[in-house]
Amino acid sequence: MSFDNAYEALTEQNDARWAFGTGFDDPLSGVDTTVPSGVDGAVLAEYCLALADDALVHSQRLGEWVTRAPELEEEVALANIALDLLGQARLLLSRAGQADGTGRGEDALAYFRDAGQFRNLRLAELPRGDFACEISRSLLLSTRRLAVFSRLTGSRDPVLAAVAGKGVQELTYHRDYAAQWAVRLGDGTAESHRRMQAALDGIWPHVPEILDTHEIDRRAVAAGIGVDPAEVRAEFDEVVDQVLTAATLQRPEAAGIPGSGRDGAHTEHLPELLADMQGLARAHPEATW
Repeated sequence: MSFDNAYEALTEQNDARWAFGTGFDDPLSGVDTTVPSGVDGAVLAEYCLALADDALVHSQRLGEWVTRAPELEEEVALANIALDLLGQARLLLSRAGQADGTGRGEDALAYFRDAGQFRNLRLAELPRGDFACEISRSLLLSTRRLAVFSRLTGSRDPVLAAVAGKGVQELTYHRDYAAQWAVRLGDGTAESHRRMQAALDGIWPHVPEILDTHEIDRRAVAAGIGVDPAEVRAEFDEVVDQVLTAATLQRPEAAGIPGSGRDGAHTEHLPELLADMQGLARAHPEATW
C-alpha cells in the first residue's frame, strides 16, 4: 500500500497495534484466557494488579528521563525500557479486570484509581533523582522482577505464564542495562562512584519490602498462580552482590521502612505522579482519540 504523504500513512492505518512497530507479536495469541478451574478470580486479579502496578508506576518514572538523560542513546534506551514495562502493565491490568468479574479495562484501572488503591512497591514511585538513582532503582527492581517472572512461566494461569514468558526476554535486557551502567559509574571517576554509592544508600531502606512475602503473594502461591518473593532472595542477592563487587560499591546496611505499598501505604510522591498520569483521562473521561 502506498501513500502520497506520511500523514496519510498514519491516518489510514487500520491495525490498532501499528504503534508497536512491525513484527509485533501478541503474547496471548492462542492462549486460553478462561480463569483456570479451582482458581479464585479475586486472588488472580489482586496478584495481577500488584505486578501491573509495579510496572506501570516504574514506567512513568522512566518516561520522565525523556529529554533529561545524559545522552540521546540513554534517553532512547530508558524510553524503550519504559515501553516494555508499560506493555506488561497493560496485559496484566486487562487480566485483572477480566479475572475479578468487573470487566474493567486497562484504562479504568490505570486512570481511575486513587493512590491508596495502587499496590506497587514503593521503590518504583520514588522521585527521579539523578542518573545514578535511576540506575540503582532499575538494577534492584529488574533483578527482582526477572527472578519472579522466570518462575511465573510455570503459573497455573496461562495468561500470567504467557506474559511472564515474553517479559523474561525484556527484563533480561533491563537488568543487563542497569548492571552495566552500575559498573561504569561505580568503577568510574571519583564523582561517579560517590553518586552511585549515595544513590544505593538512599534507596536501600526499600529493599526489604521488595523481598518480603505479602499476603497477596501467599494467596497467589496457594492458588498455584504466583511466586513467593522469598524464593528469589538468594538469586537477587547473588546478582546484586556480583554487580556491586564489579562496581567497587559497598552493599548498604539499612533497616526497612514500615508498611507496604501492597497495602496501599505509599510515599507522598505517588499522588503527585498519578496526578500527572491521570489528569487528561479524568478531565475528559469519555474521550477517545
